[in-house]
Amino acid sequence: MKRLSIANGWVNGKLAPVLLLPALALVLTNCQFNPINREVAPTYANDYRQRHPIAIKEGERTIEVFIGTNRGGLMGPQRADVLAFAGAWRREATGGIVIDLPTGTANERAAHEALKEVRSLLHGAGVPARGIQVRSYAPADPARLATIRLHFPKIVADAGPCGLWPHDLGPTSAPEHVRNRPYYNLGCANQRNLAAMVENPSDLIQPRAETPAYAARRSVVLDKYRKGESTATMIPNPDKGTLSDVGK
Repeated sequence: MKRLSIANGWVNGKLAPVLLLPALALVLTNCQFNPINREVAPTYANDYRQRHPIAIKEGERTIEVFIGTNRGGLMGPQRADVLAFAGAWRREATGGIVIDLPTGTANERAAHEALKEVRSLLHGAGVPARGIQVRSYAPADPARLATIRLHFPKIVADAGPCGLWPHDLGPTSAPEHVRNRPYYNLGCANQRNLAAMVENPSDLIQPRAETPAYAARRSVVLDKYRKGESTATMIPNPDKGTLSDVGK
């Protein structure tokens, strides 16, 4: 009888295929590659608020006053614009008002005359004299009608820029289209619109402080409560402004 000798996968000096097959199968299994199921580290956040955060920063508020060549004063709507600008400065400004005055233009003399009225309106609206700075500027095209520009710094909210497409939306072999993830630009417009519409940018960061209670109304309500009366507001003759009785 012929005796078999197995040592290190060899049978009588020959390589045993039975022992090679499991090892070969294990190697092939480890090398198997499936591009659909593989996990890829995300290149950007799934949350649109993290992809397009709203930033609080210092911006600028500006108005332009058009001055005719032969007119040295302001018109009624222009006076209203300057007064509204001064009111916005009291509420929003983080610095003084800068007035850019055109020079080297056809309306240069008229602009200097209008500047006196602009400063007078600002002073009357509560802007101190030390808070106004006047500087000259030369427009790129002197032939065009130059304007007096008023601007001041303020805190603004901003997001974006939008319209960035690091990956195509069409079907490709890239892993971004295999996984169920939002595309990068999704939500950017909403964030930018919200930042533009918010009245007080700090509301996006923290709540406002409580304001004092309306003491007069509070006293009336508490007095009625102590007397056991109804604390609801009574509206005399609520049908006085009714235009029609249909449905009664």
